[in-house]
Amino acid sequence: MPIINESHDSLPYIDPAPSARARAEAEKLIAADLPAEYSSTLHPSIPPLAEPQFSPLIQQEIDRKAAGQPLTGGIDVSRYEAPEPPTRSADATPDLDEWRSTLQKAYTASSHLSMRHDNLALLEENGKNAWLIGNSQLEDILRGLEKELAETKEAAETVNKQRKIAQEASKGELVGLEESWKKGVGATLDVELAAENLRLQILEQRRQLAQQHAR
Repeated sequence: MPIINESHDSLPYIDPAPSARARAEAEKLIAADLPAEYSSTLHPSIPPLAEPQFSPLIQQEIDRKAAGQPLTGGIDVSRYEAPEPPTRSADATPDLDEWRSTLQKAYTASSHLSMRHDNLALLEENGKNAWLIGNSQLEDILRGLEKELAETKEAAETVNKQRKIAQEASKGELVGLEESWKKGVGATLDVELAAENLRLQILEQRRQLAQQHAR
C-alpha cells in the first residue's frame, strides 16, 4: 500500500510536450518550492532506518574492513595436524606431561580426520541429490519471481492502456471545451476592450462639454 495517495492531473497521451522554455520555468518553480536539504533528508512520511545491532565480533570485522586492514587470525588449523613426538636423549627420563599433551593433540587430529572422512563419505553418497534438490528449489523460486514480474508488467500495461483509451475517448470533448474556453476568453477581452473604448469616449465627450461651458 502506498504511503501517500496522489492523483496527478496529467494527460500524457493527448497533451502536447512542453517546450524547453516551459519546462525550464516549471523546474525553476519546483526548485524554488523545495527545501534546501531535500536531497539529503528523507520525506517525513518515510520511517527512519532502524539502528543496526551487530555483535562485537561482527562490529570488529566491519571496522577492520572500513579501515582497509588485511584479514588476520581465523581458525588455527595447526591443531588438526599430526604432532611430532617429543624429542629426548637416550639416557633421559621421558617427560610424561609432554607426551600426554602430544597424545591429546594426536587424538584431536585423529578425531578431525575421522569426522572429515565421514563427511566426505556422506557428501559422496548424498551430495549429488542435495545439489539437485537445491537447484530445483532455486528454479521454483525463480519461476515464481518471473511469474510475479510478468503479472506486474501486465497489470501496468493494462492500466496504461485503459488510461490511454479513456484519454483518447475524451480528447474530442476536451478539445471542444478548450476551444470554447478560448472563445469565451476572447469574447470577454473584446467586451472589456469595447467597454474601455466606450469609457474613453464618454470621458472625451464630458471633457468637450466642460470646455464648451467654460467658454
